[in-house]
Amino acid sequence: MAHVAEWKKKEVEELTKIIKSHPVIALVDVAGVPAYPLSKMRDKLRGKALLRVSRNTLIELAIKRAAQELGKPDLEKLADYIEGGAAILATEMNPFKLYKLLEESKTPAPAKPGAVVPKDVVIPAGPTSIPPGPLVGEMQALGIPARIERGKVSIQKDYTVLKAGEVITEQLARILNALGIEPLEVGLNLLAAYEDGIIYTPNVLAIDEEEYINMLQKAYMHAFNLSVNIAYPTKQTIEAIIQKAFLGAKNVAIEAGYITPETVEDIFGRAIRAVLLIAQNLPEELLDEKTKELLNAQAQVAVATPQPTEEKVEEAEEEEEEEEASEEDALAGLGALFG
Repeated sequence: MAHVAEWKKKEVEELTKIIKSHPVIALVDVAGVPAYPLSKMRDKLRGKALLRVSRNTLIELAIKRAAQELGKPDLEKLADYIEGGAAILATEMNPFKLYKLLEESKTPAPAKPGAVVPKDVVIPAGPTSIPPGPLVGEMQALGIPARIERGKVSIQKDYTVLKAGEVITEQLARILNALGIEPLEVGLNLLAAYEDGIIYTPNVLAIDEEEYINMLQKAYMHAFNLSVNIAYPTKQTIEAIIQKAFLGAKNVAIEAGYITPETVEDIFGRAIRAVLLIAQNLPEELLDEKTKELLNAQAQVAVATPQPTEEKVEEAEEEEEEEEASEEDALAGLGALFG
């Protein structure tokens, strides 16, 4: 008995040392993982994480001792997640990356009666290699749309036989194995991970990376737009803020007819358009050749431009009225400028 106690003491000391020397400590369930897949998993983790399988009671003692010696009471809470055949996974890898690595390392496994499926199990439509026999009746009894075609069993349409979290029955296990469908996964199931005072559970770590990136991009754009709109300068927004201020000042100058090197082209362009608009309503004999050329060019552009749809007519008329008013203001500004 003394020898056994000494072995346990050394094991707890070794586990405690492992926990204290790594920033990220995870608990994984190795129950039901055959020896060969477990050895392959060790190979994949080599250089990235240290996997140490031990007794649950010894792991719990080691976690509590390490938490006490490190002065990290939050670490002790990790022991609450010990279940099944627990093992310690010590690493410097981010918990999210660790979870992703463990999930990607899992391999498909045949159906076992009493096992819980991790995701929906679907029998796909199409021919199978199964010959006619009692299995067809068992499939039909479970609602699986199976029938005999050309001497083989054929599935008429995709059929979901199990939802995630449901248990495989003996009858269903027999059918799935005959069809070559492997609904289970062999690998390390992460129970919880500890880093910097925070315990991460699988439901937190199992994120959709693409959706998460899209959410971050949207949040960034919202923050960027808010910063620009309230003129809050940052390294990322200062250029946009200055551009917005410049365009705002330029538009005010154009509306006021205030000529600067930046506004002169716009102001005179609006003035010319206003003049042409007036010229359209004058008798042709009062127009000089240059004005006639401009009016002809304007007419050609109008012909080449696609006509607006009926629903846009009213909106276009309103915009035209606003433009005419603005052009009249511009002419007034020019008149005041040149006397």
